[in-house]
Amino acid sequence: MKSQRPTLPRRRAVLQLTLGATVLGLSGCGFALRKAPTFAFDTVRIQGMEGTQVSRELRDALLANGLRVLTSTTPAVPGAAATPAALAPVAQAILTVLVDQRERVVVGQTAAGQVRELQLRTRFVFRLRTPTDKILIDDVELLLERDISFNETQVLAKDAEEQMLYRDMRSDIVQQVVRRLAAVKAL
Repeated sequence: MKSQRPTLPRRRAVLQLTLGATVLGLSGCGFALRKAPTFAFDTVRIQGMEGTQVSRELRDALLANGLRVLTSTTPAVPGAAATPAALAPVAQAILTVLVDQRERVVVGQTAAGQVRELQLRTRFVFRLRTPTDKILIDDVELLLERDISFNETQVLAKDAEEQMLYRDMRSDIVQQVVRRLAAVKAL
């Protein structure tokens, strides 16, 4: 009696057909991988609280996405006369950082008053405008919160965990800001 087992080329054809149907199904539902952001401007100036960790990471992310980023420490235009107007290169958009703060709040205690739970918060407020003061993005507040348990016998480990959570929140805020800047379609 002959076995009903499909041959290798036939199995391969069935697998290719199944994979092709899956890919077509995913493309039909609107699924697409996230692409690199495109911006309506080529040059952006970061002002306000530009020395904070979030602002520095945001500057690096914008540079990595192909934008020219200017700050108060950006050197004067090469070959320009030494006038105050020539000292600051002109940006197409101005990102003003209004608030960049980290908070650590006690949210749980034992009956003896010992801390058992903390809440870590990162608040970032910014706006985007043109040099002619046309508002592109009005004041936006991004607030991220993370809960963390606390044990005084594990202070070093909890400190490392806290720093990791702050780093994660900082990266999340940077990605949110980059996506919002990419959503601006025209100056």
